[in-house]
Formats: sequence, structure tokens, C-alpha cells
Amino acid sequence: MQNMNDLIRQAQVMQNKLVKLQQEMAEKEVETSAGGGMVKITMNGRQELRKVFIDPNLLVDKDVEMLQDLILSAVNEGVRVTREAAEQEMASLSGGLNLPGMF
Repeated sequence: MQNMNDLIRQAQVMQNKLVKLQQEMAEKEVETSAGGGMVKITMNGRQELRKVFIDPNLLVDKDVEMLQDLILSAVNEGVRVTREAAEQEMASLSGGLNLPGMF
């Protein structure tokens, strides 16, 4: 019975660490850019877009398609970076165990 109690206690500790990690990741922000910094975005660990910067020089040519492509590129890079950061943090927390659906 002692082993079962230890297992339950370990699961509770792991759950508490996971909640703390999720909160920390939500507060982390990353900035990514596209077009040599002409478009920059800031995204938090929940993959919510927080800020968008568009260099005013991009608006001079009125090339909407290029602007759209640069925004997509910057956002997709932000998603990739935040996802990798979450996976690395999760791997360190779980000791390398693959726990799907945690982030």
C-alpha cells in the first residue's frame, strides 16, 4: 500500500509542476520577424498574438500580398518557436517521457 501512496504523491507533485510550467509558459513572450525585420510579432506561450509591428516603408509600395506573406511568415515562426519551447520545458519536466496533449 505504501507504493500506491508514493505513486499518488508523485502524481500530485508532477501535476503541480505541470500547472506551474503552463503558467510560466503563458507569461513568456517571444518576438519573431520576417522580411529582415520589416514585420515583427510578439507572441506569448499560449500562442496568442500580442503585438504586430509593420515597418511603414512596407506600405509605400502598397504590395498587400507581400505584406500578408510577411505577416504569415512571422506568425508561423512565432508558433514554431513557442511550440518548441513548450516541448523542451515539458521534456525537462517529464524526464523525456512523451506526454501527448500537454501543450
